Amino acid sequence: MAGIVNYIKESFGELKNNVTWPTWAEAQSLTVLVALFSIIFSLAIWGVDTVFSKVIAAYFQWIG
Repeated sequence: MAGIVNYIKESFGELKNNVTWPTWAEAQSLTVLVALFSIIFSLAIWGVDTVFSKVIAAYFQWIG
């Protein structure tokens, strides 16, 4: 049990003293960047999925 407590104390010390945190402006701009990339990537996947589903539906209609 003492090992777990020591691990938690050392983890908090590491986060407090050795981690370089971004500024508020950096955090906001990176959040916007991640959100935009996620939207673009999801639209690309949706587009590919739509095309493939139409191709597969057309194939099964053609053979059936």
